[in-house]
Amino acid sequence: MQASETERSLFGEILDWMLAPLLFVWPLSIAFTHYFANNVANYPYDQALREHVAAIARQVKLVNGKPQLSLPASARALLRADETDSVYFHVVTFDGKFLAGDKELPLFQLSIDESMVPGEIYQRDADFKGQDLRLAYTYLAEPNMPKSQWVVVEVGETTEKRSQLANKIVASVILPQFIIIPLAVMLVWFGLSRGLRPLTRLRQTIDAREPDDLSPIATRRVPEELEPLVEAFNEMLERMKRSVEAQQRFVADAAHQLRTPLTGLKTQAQFAIRETDPEALRHALRQIASGVDRAGRLVNQLLTLARTEGGELAQSRHEPLDLALLVREVVEDWVSLAIEKNIDLGYESEGPAMISGNAFLLCELAKNLIDNALRYTPVGGHVTCRVVANPDTVLLEVEDNGVGIGEEQAELVFERFYRVDDASTEGSGLGLAIVQEIAMQHDSRASLRPNPLGKGAIARVAFAAWYPPPLPPPPPDDFSELYRQSPPIGT
Repeated sequence: MQASETERSLFGEILDWMLAPLLFVWPLSIAFTHYFANNVANYPYDQALREHVAAIARQVKLVNGKPQLSLPASARALLRADETDSVYFHVVTFDGKFLAGDKELPLFQLSIDESMVPGEIYQRDADFKGQDLRLAYTYLAEPNMPKSQWVVVEVGETTEKRSQLANKIVASVILPQFIIIPLAVMLVWFGLSRGLRPLTRLRQTIDAREPDDLSPIATRRVPEELEPLVEAFNEMLERMKRSVEAQQRFVADAAHQLRTPLTGLKTQAQFAIRETDPEALRHALRQIASGVDRAGRLVNQLLTLARTEGGELAQSRHEPLDLALLVREVVEDWVSLAIEKNIDLGYESEGPAMISGNAFLLCELAKNLIDNALRYTPVGGHVTCRVVANPDTVLLEVEDNGVGIGEEQAELVFERFYRVDDASTEGSGLGLAIVQEIAMQHDSRASLRPNPLGKGAIARVAFAAWYPPPLPPPPPDDFSELYRQSPPIGT
């Protein structure tokens, strides 16, 4: 069962990826804001609490190791003046002896370690009567005084004012965000709409084109991010243009070339219908059969040419193959026809000749070269197919001692339907055009030149030689070999 997929718009996709992180980060920003708001709110009140501890500590005197406290009533009243929070304090010795302050404020579990310095003020959090309490305390002692006789001055304050200030800070930061975030969403929406306008213009440009307009799209006003897309689209248009042109050429060529043989077949058929002489009738039928053969060969060549021009064979992947073996098999298929024409068809090769190519197309190339040579070679002549493997190239040559060719016609014979002026031969003029098209599919070009040894011509196609990629070096056979290859320690 095939699941259906709903295509989403690019606008919605980008908008989701921009807003989703925003909605995820917003709660985190609230948490961080609350954390830093508490730190900001604690600082001034912690500083005031430290000042209270320092003020009380200044009222404690140590005389011969005994604490004496002189705390005026005004100082006590100042500690009680807070209308929001409750403030507690006491002055006690470290062993628990109460000197002054609030007896209900218990002596919290304090420990004096080596890091504690008398006179320094320390702070901590505690819980007292179900309320959070912020405490500041210090130790008072004389030199060489036992720790059990140290005096502890401690002031505690509830955290209501701190909470109120922290909440105000959080509210002052969070509340504007309820206005900023919707505004940001609107601006993002507007920005995306503006940013995606080039896509809309590109779509309108494509929609406004005529069905037969395959010209490339101009990239002058296309944004940088869309240039690869437009270039890929232009390359596709170019491939379509070549394919359409190949189809149009095929239709035109087929209409032009098939008109003559079909007209001839119709004429011969009309003669056969009117003919009463059996011998003349058999002659007309032989002419019809010959015309059908020529028309069939022409159709096959037209189809082959159409397949090599931008068709599926032109786009097929090339693979490594032995050109010498491939040409030998093609020559074997043409031996019987050469014997019928009393032509010596030979083959020469010194061994494998590896290239990268399409086996079907290369067979068609060899067939057309051999067919062309046999057609222009008289009875008793010879045709030699030769594959020569060089370090960088592999040459395919077809040599004959036929009618030959002039220098001025060496390039023209590869044009479609061009035939050398020779009434003794039959053909459509497509064989060498197919050869040239296949050669170009293999990054090469075919050539035809007069035979330097005498009569006839030599057709040649040069292919790039193929070599397998180098293999990685094998692992060492044993650890001694690995040891000899590795550098010594310390280098």
